[in-house]
Amino acid sequence: MSERELYCDTCEGVEPFEAPPCADGHGADCPELVCTGCGAAVLVPSVVFHLARRSGRRRAAARRAA
Repeated sequence: MSERELYCDTCEGVEPFEAPPCADGHGADCPELVCTGCGAAVLVPSVVFHLARRSGRRRAAARRAA
């Protein structure tokens, strides 16, 4: 079981969280974590969004048009 320290809303403080045995086969990378103090569960998002940046030319053209 992997262990991390996160803020727990139930305990109202920083507590160690650990990944329980995962039935989905994630192993140590399981997105579910459980507070070792009170047993509250959290789900850690594993999706990352990359925002596309506009080039400087498009912004300059948009300013001129306005």
